[in-house]
Amino acid sequence: MFQRTKSTIPAAHEALAGRPERPFKLAERHKALVAPLVTDEVPEGYEVALFGLGCFWGAEEIFWQVPGVWSTSVGYAGGTTPNPSYEEVCSGRTGHTEAVRVVYDPKQVSYADLVATFYEVHDPTKGMRQGNDMGTQYRSAIYVTSPEQEMVAKLVTERYQPELTKRGYGLITTEIKPEQEYFYAEDHHQQYLLKNPFGYRCHSATGVSYPR
Repeated sequence: MFQRTKSTIPAAHEALAGRPERPFKLAERHKALVAPLVTDEVPEGYEVALFGLGCFWGAEEIFWQVPGVWSTSVGYAGGTTPNPSYEEVCSGRTGHTEAVRVVYDPKQVSYADLVATFYEVHDPTKGMRQGNDMGTQYRSAIYVTSPEQEMVAKLVTERYQPELTKRGYGLITTEIKPEQEYFYAEDHHQQYLLKNPFGYRCHSATGVSYPR
């Protein structure tokens, strides 16, 4: 009777304990781009964007193909449990959502364009769900890394809502929050669809374009 549903984010004191260090190794290089996989330190002049938009396999594939993106990775963000495993995140007891971390050159692609792409490739009105994937780890999220990113993210959101409304969609449920601690997912999840070209893609897009 005390089981928490996966549609409710656990309070900090209810979350799994996690661990102080990452319990697995990651590859050194990105499989699709000429860049390192772990990019805690980014090149000078580059910036970081962090999005949650459902299953991170398909999300990462979309963003590594955007011109101006230098590196991508998948992981967990927005929760409490440090260094969680995929199974722990899927239990709904960490508070994390599956996320894609994008390192990009703002001289080649703007943050506004990345946010617009984010909105166009999933359904941001579904709360804790994308397609048939249900649970807190599939919620829509934008975790901003600066006040400028927050301003742009909110502006793009405000401009996109009327387009969705015209097409019969409800209100955007995307959470926009200051940058959350990001934990890399296990190595086999990184660039998953390059390793498994016929793997699962949850592109639950609305088909509604952003008015660029």
